[in-house]
Amino acid sequence: MTFGQFLSILRARWWLALAILAATVLLTTVVSLSLTKQYKATASVVVDFKPDPISAVIYGGGGSPAQMATQVDIIRSDRVAERVVRNLKLAENPQVRQQWQDEAGGRGTIEGWLASLFQRNMEVEPSRESGVITITYRAADPRFAAGVANAFVQAYIDTTLELRVDPARNYQQFFENRAREARDKLEAAQSRVSAFQKEKGIIATDERLDVENARLTELSSQYTALQAINAESASRERQAQGPQGDRLPEVLGNPIVGALKADIGRAEAAIQQLTTRLGDAHPQVLEARASVSELRQRLTAETAKATGSVSLSSNINRQRMAEVKASLDAQRDKVLRMKAVRDEGLVLVREVENAQRTYDAILARLTQSTIEGQSTQSNVNQLTVAVPPSEPASPRVVLNVILSVVIGLLLAVAVVLLLELRNRRVRSMADVVAALDLPVIGLMPGTGAAARLADRRMTALEQRLLAPLPAPSGPNPKGAA
Repeated sequence: MTFGQFLSILRARWWLALAILAATVLLTTVVSLSLTKQYKATASVVVDFKPDPISAVIYGGGGSPAQMATQVDIIRSDRVAERVVRNLKLAENPQVRQQWQDEAGGRGTIEGWLASLFQRNMEVEPSRESGVITITYRAADPRFAAGVANAFVQAYIDTTLELRVDPARNYQQFFENRAREARDKLEAAQSRVSAFQKEKGIIATDERLDVENARLTELSSQYTALQAINAESASRERQAQGPQGDRLPEVLGNPIVGALKADIGRAEAAIQQLTTRLGDAHPQVLEARASVSELRQRLTAETAKATGSVSLSSNINRQRMAEVKASLDAQRDKVLRMKAVRDEGLVLVREVENAQRTYDAILARLTQSTIEGQSTQSNVNQLTVAVPPSEPASPRVVLNVILSVVIGLLLAVAVVLLLELRNRRVRSMADVVAALDLPVIGLMPGTGAAARLADRRMTALEQRLLAPLPAPSGPNPKGAA
């Protein structure tokens, strides 16, 4: 279908198209004027996603699309809507209860029925780049619309505070029970430490172990020194018991031994003189030799006494070393026992320290949960308050009329084309060509305004073909030849 054919169809059925357009506009206008006026009231809140000093340890900072979507879902939830119903006390209104009985038949609860009604007339729009959320409510009464919008804002703020405080209170009860258990464990561990200290007579921080360690070190030093002295004494004892015992310092330094050696020397010198002068068998020589023999016996006895003191000293040193070794072994056993007791006590002390740290950590969380449970400040604040609108949001009569004109034109064109397709008629030369599949070689002009209009529509070729034809003498209907 060409545009010319389309225009010819509209010209042929212009009255029908005009009637459809007028009916559409009239119907839209009547319906718009008869509809109940609806008013929109808008309030807004701002959500602060920054953590407060109390919950900064647990909650992260900064908002995200998921957090904003969560806030929108909270506003649209049944919990917020039912809180609005409770705050407005609409369930106590007899007229509202009667309306609920009529429409819902008494099924469910009136709070749920009103909450679903409020949710249908409420719109929530979050901001894309900020924490602002707009709440819009539609109602026939502008004051009621503003009141419900503000009630939704307040219910949302109260609900967010509850969602924040209620878990903290539950945690508070949980941490109170855990703190009680931790305190009991701490007291039990302290009791075990006290009983252990009382039983063993020491404490983990007792200085007795240091004293005993010092004494052990001292005995070890004494034993080492006595070992050296005993080795020396044994060597001297072996020398004293050997053939060179008279060369010991004790023997050489003995004044009696020295005097006897001097007397023996003088006596031997006198014997030599007497022997030279009197001979070996002289009584004086024999007497002198007997005196020398007696001196030698005394020297041997005195030497034996001197070397005997060395053996005695060696025995004393061995005895002292044995005593010190026994004391050292006893002290070592004592220190080992004290270390074992100390290690056992340190285990108990570490149990007390671990129980104390656990109790302190639980107590810190309990304090934090208690403070959060007592919080009265929400991270949601009302930004704007809804006021009763002065102009209705719907129906928009002018806009509806404009839309009805557009829709009416489209509907009129569609109806005209549909009727034309069901009952196709020849309305132009293009229709003849399309129907007969033959070229048009001429057009019989008519008279009057229609003929002049047809002449103006003829192409140059058609005018040249019709120029030789004689003009009709009277009115003749237009036709194709």
